[in-house]
Amino acid sequence: MRTTASYELFPDAPSERAMARARYLVREGRIADAEKAYRDLLAEQPDLKPGWAECFELLRAQGRRDDALRLAEGARAQFGDSAFSLALKGAALVELERYREALRTLEQALDLDPDLGLVWHELGYAAYRLGDRSRALLALDRAFALDPHTETLALRGRILRDAGRYQAAEVSYEGAAQAAEHAEQRAAAEREILATRRYAFYAPRRPDELTPAERWFAETGTVVLASGEATDAPDDETLTAAFLDLTRDSGWRFGQIVALGPALPVWHTLADALGAPLVTRTGFDPVTCPLVVAQRPQPADAGWSTVTAAVADHATGLVFVLEHVADPGAPEGGADVIGVLADAGGRRHRKVNVAHAVSEAQHPAGRLAGRRLKTT
Repeated sequence: MRTTASYELFPDAPSERAMARARYLVREGRIADAEKAYRDLLAEQPDLKPGWAECFELLRAQGRRDDALRLAEGARAQFGDSAFSLALKGAALVELERYREALRTLEQALDLDPDLGLVWHELGYAAYRLGDRSRALLALDRAFALDPHTETLALRGRILRDAGRYQAAEVSYEGAAQAAEHAEQRAAAEREILATRRYAFYAPRRPDELTPAERWFAETGTVVLASGEATDAPDDETLTAAFLDLTRDSGWRFGQIVALGPALPVWHTLADALGAPLVTRTGFDPVTCPLVVAQRPQPADAGWSTVTAAVADHATGLVFVLEHVADPGAPEGGADVIGVLADAGGRRHRKVNVAHAVSEAQHPAGRLAGRRLKTT
């Protein structure tokens, strides 16, 4: 979550130019080079607070909590016990899960400068991580009043959504989208708006009351067929039969079945039942309303990425995989429908629920919204 670095503490043309190269490297994903650029910049211009903030955020985003704390201590050595340096230290302590200490540090920062929006924002985040939603919202309201910013509204939306207050959360995310200064911020807020609408599909339950499959749909918009509790894991045949039922109940018709990865017997079953030719990657035609199938996503495979991206770009057809790693941090991989979630021990014990899957597939904020899923 971007917090500290999203603030333009002292915006001016010279500082913007000084940080341009480091920011470019971050956008290009060249993290090590970006860190070096920031550290070189700070060695030359140690009073440049935005440079400290953005370098800190770079480390925090990479999960380098100890390094982030060391950088915060470096800022404290440069600026003394200022509100800015204490805000960085408090943020670092939050990442180290030293929440009480973080709150005390951020409160010290407020004593020094109660009008610095950055401190109130980090205090709101610390309170949120500690589980004190009411205090978090009050702090974020103060932060926004002092320094209106999209990241503050986005964090407010996350807190409200976690509490099951979906309508209020959507309003906050819409505000974040409208306040966005950069395309990336606007796109992130718009993704959260869609996710919030999908979470609202399960109201009045809160996100922490949903099943793993329901949370997966809410977060990604991808339908999971096996979502109910069971004592065993569904096999390929069961998942394929469930997908066929989903296809028939939804009225989908595909022009071809494109099998990627290992050749499985169920793909022939699928092709025969749907009356569509079974082809390999070389026969893929994105305009025929293709059904791309695989045992699991293959995001490292350039061919897989090309085919799934073409399906999404043409907004025609869909991608079905039998299983997907349940880790939220795993690459999403382009799948539109998943048979069952899996973990290190294999497929999770789940029972297919086609009726539930049909409802999710028809959701206006799902991945399949706007797709053409019938041959012309």
